Amino acid sequence: MYSWIIRFIVNSVYEKDDYRKVRFVGRQKEVNESFAIDLVAEEPVTETSDRVVSCDGGGGALGHPKVYINLDKETKVGTCGYCGLRFKQIHH
Repeated sequence: MYSWIIRFIVNSVYEKDDYRKVRFVGRQKEVNESFAIDLVAEEPVTETSDRVVSCDGGGGALGHPKVYINLDKETKVGTCGYCGLRFKQIHH
């Protein structure tokens, strides 16, 4: 999906005396192809019957500040602004 980003990163060209070239002396440039946006998109939408849900990242101290997401929108799907998790309101 983001192959253009990978091509840009891998094919970045530095000037001869650019200090950023020091990182690649004696080795090949490596790029991690697991982008966070793709990993979050693979996460299923959490269904709830509540109108308002809270999200803290689910990691305790490794999470993020707790936010409350209103699901009373037309789409009935809310997305956490910190971690990108999605929540959907279902009706009984």
